[in-house]
Amino acid sequence: MKPGKLLLFSLPLAVFLGLGYFFLQALDSDPSLLPSTRIDDQVPGFQLPTLADAGRMVSEAELRGPLLLNVWATWCPSCQLEHPVLLELAKNGVPIVGLNYKDVRPAALKYLEIHGDPFQFNIYDEQGDLGLDLGVYGAPETYLIDDQGVIRYRHVGVVTPQNWREQLYPIWQSMGGKP
Repeated sequence: MKPGKLLLFSLPLAVFLGLGYFFLQALDSDPSLLPSTRIDDQVPGFQLPTLADAGRMVSEAELRGPLLLNVWATWCPSCQLEHPVLLELAKNGVPIVGLNYKDVRPAALKYLEIHGDPFQFNIYDEQGDLGLDLGVYGAPETYLIDDQGVIRYRHVGVVTPQNWREQLYPIWQSMGGKP
């Protein structure tokens, strides 16, 4: 066989084997473990309105914990699954600040009116600027913030009773959180 034909036949095999390798690597990875460059850094600076009052501006100075900063939106079906857990945490004394992410204000207000409001207040991030600065991939995401305004942990995905108990609560306690 000529060298050109050998290359022509072996190239697709090499591409197939290379793709197969990357697919096998992906099977062993946990998509909820997304790296965050913000862990152990201050909450990035921002000046945004609250969801409830477009005239009230809040900044990073108001994010002193220990508290949970929960990224949510009405367009997010997983956020709806998580909402009852957040209501229960708030009922048990866990301070939660919402980051309403790339949402429509009237829809978000109506959602909280219907389903209950677990948040001390909501930051209205209509354009997603704060979310971008935090490194948000999508909603829901939850950040644990200490009393100095430092991000100590990032949870990607739905907060469930199990991952609250096993992952988030121990960190919450180590930050001085007492629900």
